[in-house]
Amino acid sequence: KNLQNIKAVFVSCSDTLSACRLRSKMLAKQLDHVDMEIEREEEAGNVAAVSRLQALSSRLCTELEREKELEWRLALTLKQNLVEMWQIKTEQGKYHILHEQLQKDEEELQMQYQEEKEARIWKEKITALQAEGRRRTQEKREEEARREREERNKKILEDAKKNHEKAVCFLRQSMARIHEKNAKEEVKAQEHMERRIQAVLSLKTSIASNRERLQTLQILNKAKALEAKKEEMKMREAILAEGGNAIRGIFLNKRQQEHEKKKEAFRELQKSRKMEIVSRILQEKASIQKQKKSQSPTKAIKARGKLEVIFSCIFKTCILSPKPWHSPSVCSLAGEGTAPQGESSEDPDQDVLWERGDEDTERDETLLVPEFPGLWSRQYDLHKVPKAEDPTRLAIRAMRKKTAEKKMEELQTGILHKQTVPGREHKGCAFHSKPSCIHFKDFDVGQIYKKKIILTNASYSVNYCRLVGISECLKDFISVHFDPPGKVFSGMSCEFLVTFKPMINEGLEGEVMFMAQTGPFCVPLKCTVKTCILALDKELLDFGSLVVGETISRPISLTNSGALGTRFK
Repeated sequence: KNLQNIKAVFVSCSDTLSACRLRSKMLAKQLDHVDMEIEREEEAGNVAAVSRLQALSSRLCTELEREKELEWRLALTLKQNLVEMWQIKTEQGKYHILHEQLQKDEEELQMQYQEEKEARIWKEKITALQAEGRRRTQEKREEEARREREERNKKILEDAKKNHEKAVCFLRQSMARIHEKNAKEEVKAQEHMERRIQAVLSLKTSIASNRERLQTLQILNKAKALEAKKEEMKMREAILAEGGNAIRGIFLNKRQQEHEKKKEAFRELQKSRKMEIVSRILQEKASIQKQKKSQSPTKAIKARGKLEVIFSCIFKTCILSPKPWHSPSVCSLAGEGTAPQGESSEDPDQDVLWERGDEDTERDETLLVPEFPGLWSRQYDLHKVPKAEDPTRLAIRAMRKKTAEKKMEELQTGILHKQTVPGREHKGCAFHSKPSCIHFKDFDVGQIYKKKIILTNASYSVNYCRLVGISECLKDFISVHFDPPGKVFSGMSCEFLVTFKPMINEGLEGEVMFMAQTGPFCVPLKCTVKTCILALDKELLDFGSLVVGETISRPISLTNSGALGTRFK
């Protein structure tokens, strides 16, 4: 660049120098011409022209001097530029190789730029083609979606029309049914009104007739009362004639009549109890049929067994337990040996067992068929005297009773026994509790909490269990209700009730202690106050891959699983 600038300055200076030399020559010629004119005018004696020409000559001399000075300066500048140009060329000769290398590098860079430009243009073309393909695909999909939407809408409209037609048809049918129903109801209402009118009329007639009947009944009752008084007077006269106590005889007669009334009331009560039992059995049968749909067959069999046990208990308590009424002995009351008056000769079985005929068929339809024969499959005689039992059975029963009493005494005194069966010996706790730990959690002071605990005999034979007590720290707040069950067979269970009355808001821990035939055991008891338990649903927040400038949010759930509320930040 410096060389080019110097060359441009050199060329401009040379042009200016040549122009300056040209002007100097022209000024020199003009000056010679003016000198010749001055000499000519002096010869002619024209003073004014001479003075004017002299002034012009002096001015031309001044301009010529200026041009010569400018020419000298331009020549000096041209010489300096020539020197600088030669110096630059000398330096260029030194850096010629580097200049060529630089030119090659520039050419390679231009070629690389060109290749990158072509590659970028090719990629842009490919991208444009791909975008065009995606656009066409999108247009096809939109066109297909539009067609499907139109077809769907068309189908929906057709279905709506069909449904509308069906709805109109159903509406017409329903309206016809409603009109028919309303007409029937109107007819029924009219018939009902007519029946009510007839009932009112019949009621009026019945009231009139009942008045007459009431009058006749009052007359009959008065006549019966008079007859009863006459019979009482006759009885009194007869007893006085025989020499007996008339007052006692009349009293016994009244007692006999009251007894007959009570006996009739008892029979009605027995019938009502029978009907109640049948209704209960029908309810149980219906509940079992409902449970059969959701429970397994084994559960249904268990439920049927429970139903048989319930029925047998109800049968025993409601039918077999009440004793039949007997007429009181008049002789015992009167102190005489005469036979009782009005003694019932009916069979007591007729008052207790099921009645024949229609009741037998109803019982066969309502009662469940038992898996094992029970009381309902036999004829039970209330007045049948039991046969004498086998002496061997009586001896075995007495021996078992003595053994049980002995074991209870040993259990109360604290004597322990090991339980062994052929081939193995029981080790560990004899009873298992359900739940394994009595836990009262999240309690409030002043409230009362109760829990029922089940103890199961996990030993190999019969065992006993009694309550020893509870821990000292729990006596002011915990009470245990436990009825000793006596003999507990293997696999059987018993229950006890634990009541907790908190007075202070503090946690408690202790044990409920029992004594079994094989040794002591205890059930842990724990009371915990309300606490707050905070937990997050996520341990790590993973936002995945992100683009610069993108914003992604993730929710976090904070859960308090405890019973005590709290604040957080």
